[in-house]
Amino acid sequence: MRIGLLTDGGYPYATGESRLWCDRLVRGLPQHEFDLFALSRSAHQEDQGWVRLPHHVSRVRTAPLWTPEDGTLRGSGERGLLARLVTGGGVSYGRRDRKRFAAHLAALATAICATEDAGTEPATDGGLFTEGFYGLAELARERGGLHLALRSETTVRILEAASRARGTGRTVQSATVLDHLATAAELERVLRPLSLDWYDPESLGAVDLCHAASGGAAAIPGLLAKRFFGVPLLVTEHGVQLRAHYLSAPDAPFGAPVRAVLANFHGQLAAEVYRQAALITPGNTHVRRWQQRCGADPARQRTVYPGMAAERFSPVGEDEDGGGPDTLVWIGRIEPAKDLIALLHAFAEVRRAEPDARLRIFGAPAEGDEATAYLAHCRALAAQLFPDEATGAHAEGVSPVTFEEIGGPEVPDLAEAYAAGGVVVLSSVVEGFPISLVESMFCGRATVSTDVGAVVEVIGGTGLVVPPRNPRALADACIALLRDPERRARLGAAARARALELFTVEQNLAAFRGIYLELISHAPVRREADTTDADGDPLLFATPPEARLLGHWTQPHPLATGARVPVRAAGARPEEPRTGEPVAVGSLARSLPPAPEHSARLEHSARPEAAAARQPGSASEPVCVCAATGGPGVGDA
Repeated sequence: MRIGLLTDGGYPYATGESRLWCDRLVRGLPQHEFDLFALSRSAHQEDQGWVRLPHHVSRVRTAPLWTPEDGTLRGSGERGLLARLVTGGGVSYGRRDRKRFAAHLAALATAICATEDAGTEPATDGGLFTEGFYGLAELARERGGLHLALRSETTVRILEAASRARGTGRTVQSATVLDHLATAAELERVLRPLSLDWYDPESLGAVDLCHAASGGAAAIPGLLAKRFFGVPLLVTEHGVQLRAHYLSAPDAPFGAPVRAVLANFHGQLAAEVYRQAALITPGNTHVRRWQQRCGADPARQRTVYPGMAAERFSPVGEDEDGGGPDTLVWIGRIEPAKDLIALLHAFAEVRRAEPDARLRIFGAPAEGDEATAYLAHCRALAAQLFPDEATGAHAEGVSPVTFEEIGGPEVPDLAEAYAAGGVVVLSSVVEGFPISLVESMFCGRATVSTDVGAVVEVIGGTGLVVPPRNPRALADACIALLRDPERRARLGAAARARALELFTVEQNLAAFRGIYLELISHAPVRREADTTDADGDPLLFATPPEARLLGHWTQPHPLATGARVPVRAAGARPEEPRTGEPVAVGSLARSLPPAPEHSARLEHSARPEAAAARQPGSASEPVCVCAATGGPGVGDA
């Protein structure tokens, strides 16, 4: 089948979220054809380029969610904020289109400015939000891009009127003109997917299933593909986008009124995505609960843990050597959410109970000045709490706490870092799916973790869990494991067995292999010219599987008369049989070799054409041998 994979700020770019997971999914399901529809987050991300794509990725479409410093979109001839309503192509809206735009934007603005108890939004169908959202999408599809219209003076006036309407809260009512300008700019950015040229029968209309690798902006093209073409939508979330927006809101350079309106928008967008998705696959129960709180139907949720490569940790996990028996190991990005301050204070208690204990911190600061300053603060605190200790009068002092980076001569890779200690510690105050915890489980290490995010779900009784921001409890758990090597060994073995059962790439691929087939089996066949037979009745399969192979699979077969079978270009649809002529049932006499890599063309332009097909009759072209039986065509089976 043909899968439209929707990503936001990740795959196929070399950097970004969910890049590794998407790459494993695409490479692990080579029996399907993938079309990638990717939204980029920055110019730096685009400059880093793409990862190497497998041959069954037939097309790539990209679009930016970022704006240059001059405030214009790439490829736009207009500059600055215009006070008139203009489409992306530079043609002014007529009076009717101006009224349509104002009506749809007013409905959307009323929905996101109202408080939850205002009663303006029916919870079952989205109410004013969906009316405005899909109305703007249809206008953009018919008349062009909305980015200049959404940055116009009319938009600011509509937002101002909606913020002062009955049913809005005090925070939204206090918005100033500068707040309305900021809200308009942010709405234009988050609604930018509505203006893309992906919504035609040759792009998203040609896929059998849309798979959004996250909620939020990545799922918007999937919503429109379902509305315009009836394509089923699958949504996978390893971290809830609405939760990420809430966590980042205090750091945003906006006032409280702007943050409140944007929070309402993202909340109602998440509810609409969950409402329209045929199936939602959260990465863990923590995400599952967030989705249900945002309106997801539990009957359409199915937890699928993100798969991780276990083989890279096999040598450590199968080694009976438990690493440094008196060494605690912490691995991750150094940032305030990881709460290394509490870990250092806890280790001070550990040192009083176990003087030979060591703490090795492997990591680097996250991006940003705040993370760099936090690392400097942690180093200063460690130097204050643990001055260098010397074993003799002439020996050099060594601190029991070290800050190290993976890749040096002592620790060349990640597996060696986990092997460096007997206990792995996680001290976070905010956590989604704890990847470092799963990696330590693959390595057969006992763990001490704080009870945040999906930690309890991942551990499942194979490690010790303590409350966050409690250095005393963290220290007691570490001391208990350091003093009991047999317990460490039992917990490590149980953790490795659990990780191999639940968190491998193989189980993740098996789950999505079944989900794809399940969703397609329940999806209605779209009645189009190439999906119906001569009488106008829908075929059993909208696109027969054999249509992806080379050959006239539904044509009267010439082998009955000894003629040579012509070869159809890869990916072409079969022609319909003429009335009154026999149709052959083809049976492969030998397996066809896979299509060469040059047969799949990657497209990256404003309006890419279909992937170029090989010319028939070339020397490398396989010829299939079929038996003509005169029975019904395979497409009619």
